[in-house]
Amino acid sequence: MSDQLKIFCTNINEYVPFTGGETLMDIYGRLSGRIPDRPICARVNNKTEDLQFPLFAPKMVEFLTVDSPSGHRVYVRSLCMMLYRAVAALYPDSRLIIEHSVSRGYYCRLSGGGVRVDCESVGRLKEYMADLATRDLPFVRKERLTSDVIKIFEKQGLADKVRLLRSVHDLYTVYYRLDGVADSYYGNLAPSTGMCGVFDLIPYKEGMLLLPPCSDNVCIPASPIEQEKMYEAFTDYLAFNRVIGVSDVGELNVAVADRQSSMLINVAEALHDKKIGRISDEISRRYNEGGARIVFIAGPSSSGKTTFTKRLAIQLMTNLLEPKMISLDDYFVDREHTPRDESGDYDYESLYALDLDTFNADLNTLLSGGEVSLPTYNFELGKRIYKGNKLKLTDNSILLIEGIHGLNPELSSHIERRMKYLIYVSALTTLSIDDHNWVPTTDNRLLRRIVRDYKYRGVSATETIRRWPSVRRGENKWIYPYQENADAMFNSSLIFELGVMKELAESILKSVPRDVEEYAEAYRLQKLLSYFTPITDKLIPSTSLLREFLGGSSFHY
Repeated sequence: MSDQLKIFCTNINEYVPFTGGETLMDIYGRLSGRIPDRPICARVNNKTEDLQFPLFAPKMVEFLTVDSPSGHRVYVRSLCMMLYRAVAALYPDSRLIIEHSVSRGYYCRLSGGGVRVDCESVGRLKEYMADLATRDLPFVRKERLTSDVIKIFEKQGLADKVRLLRSVHDLYTVYYRLDGVADSYYGNLAPSTGMCGVFDLIPYKEGMLLLPPCSDNVCIPASPIEQEKMYEAFTDYLAFNRVIGVSDVGELNVAVADRQSSMLINVAEALHDKKIGRISDEISRRYNEGGARIVFIAGPSSSGKTTFTKRLAIQLMTNLLEPKMISLDDYFVDREHTPRDESGDYDYESLYALDLDTFNADLNTLLSGGEVSLPTYNFELGKRIYKGNKLKLTDNSILLIEGIHGLNPELSSHIERRMKYLIYVSALTTLSIDDHNWVPTTDNRLLRRIVRDYKYRGVSATETIRRWPSVRRGENKWIYPYQENADAMFNSSLIFELGVMKELAESILKSVPRDVEEYAEAYRLQKLLSYFTPITDKLIPSTSLLREFLGGSSFHY
């Protein structure tokens, strides 16, 4: 082997010689005895690549397993192509649509072909996928002129992918072949089907649920959980997308090219108004029946909770109620009493970072007609202080309390349930890239946060991406287990928002240095944004939830 060509393998912290043209899989084959867990992809110069990636120059390489975030995404995409292959073989007249993540899996539908999605048809698909895994067939990566790839997809009846490729205008396109069918994915696939034998496929609602390996044990499939309200929230918006004729990015790009941006923005914003109005009406009805004196608004990071709360307050005023705000942050315990996380840092996302006894006592006093002194948390001192702020409710007052723990029963355990109305807010993205690629809700929120942190908090994209796994761990622990407690779910996503954020977010992401780990995530997000045609933000009203992140809002934050 040439002494001139070496990779630096971070898994073993050594330089490894290679011959020009060798793939990552070839190199792993020589190192497999020293890398205990079989990889599914690799990070090459801080950019995720599949194991078919050929090497012709020195690189820094880290082999990644399925339990890494990048490896998990590769595994799920590979399962999706296996499912597509099964549908093409068993139900060739049907169209496979993979819509969104719910109940720990991925919701899929079959459209057309007269196929009844039931235990029998889903069982046949699952069996076919399992056979693909047993046969250990390769996912063959190819890159061709986009015009040639369009012809391949046209022949297979993949009109959604043809529409997307024609709107993006890339000269070359990467696609994969598996056992005679071609498909394209937003990211890399596994080397072969044999690496993707852990999964489940079960009937779910009008379709089926594709379940990848469990996050805690990749040797078994994830077990579905009940998420009826989440499913309904997604379904409502998917129906809206179909009515306006924009269900995927290709259709969105066509609408933008046809100068329909203004119409899409106006209709999407009107839907938000309507949803908030309905929630306000329901709160008012319960209030007038003797309940719903406190409204808790919860949701994950960058879901638009703050703007939602302000818009809800306006709607409640039109129903002759007087909204009063309380900030959960002001009930933090003094810093020395704050619990710490596994790294030893203060865990401000823990429920027990709040003084629950004082919080509940104040709420009970307010509900019984008394007056309370409201605290203010001084983050510089790390102490709760009192500045003389008083609050007393009138006959028409209603409390609005925003915070991540709003749906957790323990937060307000001393308050009767009938006195509370619980709202879950999240950006439940329903726009797909194409039939087999969805826009993850998490990516939508991360892009919102990157833009907001950069513009208003002086935080770089690198730092926001670095902190994101910790934010997600907090959400998984303190928010998601309580989603279904909500009386109402509000989907804060807007069908046009990634087109609006595209140019600003891309410029921020390009500032992430190539020599840091966060570059892989920045590159992946840029790839996602590359599918979208830019949309000007001048058409967005000042009351839009998106203004919380872009700026130009008429609300004070």
